[in-house]
Amino acid sequence: MSQESTSQETVQDIHFDKVLDTSGLNCPMPVVKARKEVRSLEPGQTLKVMSTDRGSIKDFQGWAKVDKKVDLVGQQTDDQGESAIYVHFIQLVN
Repeated sequence: MSQESTSQETVQDIHFDKVLDTSGLNCPMPVVKARKEVRSLEPGQTLKVMSTDRGSIKDFQGWAKVDKKVDLVGQQTDDQGESAIYVHFIQLVN
């Protein structure tokens, strides 16, 4: 398991309130689905998004840079043999 980027806390320590599995979806659908799902959160809550699309790493980083209502609090890559799961933690900010 390698960590792409994290904040002060490690991704194992990040509390999340909802999980969204976008496995099998390609760009831009993981971010599109996450944007929709994050609207159902309360400020301060975190969405854990799982994706099989390697491009989702940069996509989520880009989204968090331009959308001031969300914060990318962590990312990690879980290697699963021949495939990988890219995990993103998105927090809705006040």
